[in-house]
Amino acid sequence: MTWSFDAMMREPAAWLDGSGARSDVILSTRVRLARNIEGERFPGRAGRADLERVRDRALEAALRSNYLRNALVVRVEDADEPQRQILVERHLASPELACGGPGGAVVVGEREIVSVMVNEEDHIRLQCIRSGLQPLDAWRLAGKIESELDRNLHYAFLSDWGYLTACPTNVGTGMRVSVLAHFIALVRSGRVSQVLGSVSKLGLSVRGFYGEGSAAQGAFFQISNRTTLGQTEDDIAYTVERVAGQLSNLESEARAQLAASDRRLADEAWRAYGVLRSARLLTAGEVMELASSLRLGVAEGLIDTVPLSTVNRLLVVTQPGHLRYVRGDASAEERNALRADIVRRELSSAH
Repeated sequence: MTWSFDAMMREPAAWLDGSGARSDVILSTRVRLARNIEGERFPGRAGRADLERVRDRALEAALRSNYLRNALVVRVEDADEPQRQILVERHLASPELACGGPGGAVVVGEREIVSVMVNEEDHIRLQCIRSGLQPLDAWRLAGKIESELDRNLHYAFLSDWGYLTACPTNVGTGMRVSVLAHFIALVRSGRVSQVLGSVSKLGLSVRGFYGEGSAAQGAFFQISNRTTLGQTEDDIAYTVERVAGQLSNLESEARAQLAASDRRLADEAWRAYGVLRSARLLTAGEVMELASSLRLGVAEGLIDTVPLSTVNRLLVVTQPGHLRYVRGDASAEERNALRADIVRRELSSAH
């Protein structure tokens, strides 16, 4: 079966299933490889004909991969606005690529484990997303697919510098490893700024739910390596895994301290659950904040009537692009009503 937008709406992405290591705190791990095709102008210097030629070459190579045979192929220029939004909301395309410039494309494999952005800042942005804390597993899978593509594309590479990229911070391995983490107890205890501030000293960056340029919502943060030159891929994966593991431990300790000293923890989780199950109007921001509290309750075993995977899924399927795909002509209030209906249905089904 070829993957499709309809399939994406029906079936949860694999990284939302809560099965990975430390998934109580770490929602997902993403490995992204930036590559450019030897002999082709970089996207920022290329004309339409160049970009379209690169797109066609990249798509042909991607669809030969054993991991992308049944993939959804989206030529961004031909996609409508809700489809573009869905790609951003599911962490499959950057907002810049989703704007719809010439030659842009996205290839999405089944269950969204593997995807390829074409003609974003670089010709190829190959990414693999895994549930929980799995940087080495994600890197090894991404490396296999990268090798498949290289047989047909031949990447721009210099022995002294590594892979050549549009942004100097990506030169070298061209690899970014990022984890999406839920640091709600650190936020509530007032320690999150101090803890995350120390991360930058280790050569890592902290961003919001949608990565670069986005704000933190619902106590969700992305942690990623800042540079790629002078380190091997394994080095980068180990560093992010080690730091994310330490941060996860700090979050777990903060949760234990909150549970021991604040009787409101269970009450807030159950209140969030009650509102989500009964509300008739919900904004995206309200779902994010309420689902954050509910997620803490589920992860800590305070609520056992809904699985973690369902709460994770709510963070994605209630976003504006998903609602516009379902009911594109709805008013803002109608979308809030539709969002509340989706939340009630998801929670009732899980229960």
